[in-house]
Amino acid sequence: MKRILSKLVPEVPILVAAALLVTMPSLRGTARGLATVFPFTVVAAALLLGWRFNRSRLVFATALLALTEYLMLNGLDTQRDRLLFHATTFLLPINLALVALLPERGTLTPAGLLRWVLLGVQLVIVAFIAKAFPDKALKFLTTHILPARFTSWTPVQQPSIIAFVAIGVLLVLAWMREPQSPVRGYFYSLIAVFAALTWHTAGPGQEIWLATAGLILVIAVIEASYLMAYRDGLTELPGRRALNEALPRLSGQFTVAMVDVDHFKRFNDTYGHDAGDHVLRLVAARLAKAPGGGTAYRYGGEEFALVYPGKGQEECLPYVEELREMVETHRFTMRRRFRPRVKPKADKGRKSRQAIMITVSIGVAERNHRNTSPDQVVQAADKALYRAKEAGRNRVST
Repeated sequence: MKRILSKLVPEVPILVAAALLVTMPSLRGTARGLATVFPFTVVAAALLLGWRFNRSRLVFATALLALTEYLMLNGLDTQRDRLLFHATTFLLPINLALVALLPERGTLTPAGLLRWVLLGVQLVIVAFIAKAFPDKALKFLTTHILPARFTSWTPVQQPSIIAFVAIGVLLVLAWMREPQSPVRGYFYSLIAVFAALTWHTAGPGQEIWLATAGLILVIAVIEASYLMAYRDGLTELPGRRALNEALPRLSGQFTVAMVDVDHFKRFNDTYGHDAGDHVLRLVAARLAKAPGGGTAYRYGGEEFALVYPGKGQEECLPYVEELREMVETHRFTMRRRFRPRVKPKADKGRKSRQAIMITVSIGVAERNHRNTSPDQVVQAADKALYRAKEAGRNRVST
């Protein structure tokens, strides 16, 4: 349940709050007042964060949202206005996807200037088509692939709806592939953008929804910066900084277990660093499910830390031993691309996968009258770890 909620918060509550703000009659006055400052506040925050954290994608996305709001304020009275609206609804999700999926290249760098040029070229092409071929362009953008009754609830036409759905699926797939990437924010922002384009009720609904889309992107940048600082990108465990901040907050007794992957350097030298990273991710996945309620952290290199709040050393030892056995008995499967650098003399088969055994050494220490501070507990657990390695590895020492 906690994992599911982490994928919904804070974006879904923000979308729900925006929906309540623009639909509840008692909040209409608040919505009108907020619409006069909300968009400008979001734009200012986006530009500030984009400049301070060097997030060019946030700047480009904000520019797209601001341009969309400017075009929507013209209404849909004339054929030219309708054509611009439908062209915007078709091109906006595509541009947002390009912004989300392309790497950071700066705002005023050659790559960044090229993106500005491409955006300007789109505007020129749309303006030219609106003047030279308005009827044909409008007919294409309003084509009915399905019966019109299925989409009569929204002014967004079916080609644009298809573009939104396709881009949404693409962003979800990219999000699943890289859970820590800011693509997640662009997916939820796309929902807010579609709500803005669909909104046809009188009032500040469109401005609120577009500003909400920008707010979600701003929060995505803040969360990405937090994850970079406090979460290890390779294993997705909390990093050493998170451990250093968590330990002083513990009151009373606690136990720390330092975990080290045995012969990791030898493994790296044999199979390469990519295979080593693969092993670290697999071990981290086991540590994340540590029995006894321990919280796992990536300490550095091939070393991890487990923290057991409110538990003494003797109480934790059975859990730590169980964890060591879990790692030892699990056969980690190496993919075919991770081949030994030194080719074996005898090739006994052409197996696409190879099962190997990984073991860990663990040192355990608790807070007591000798180790009163968190640093002293970690140092004591680290010394116990070295004793475990000197005693032959693949064991727990105190």
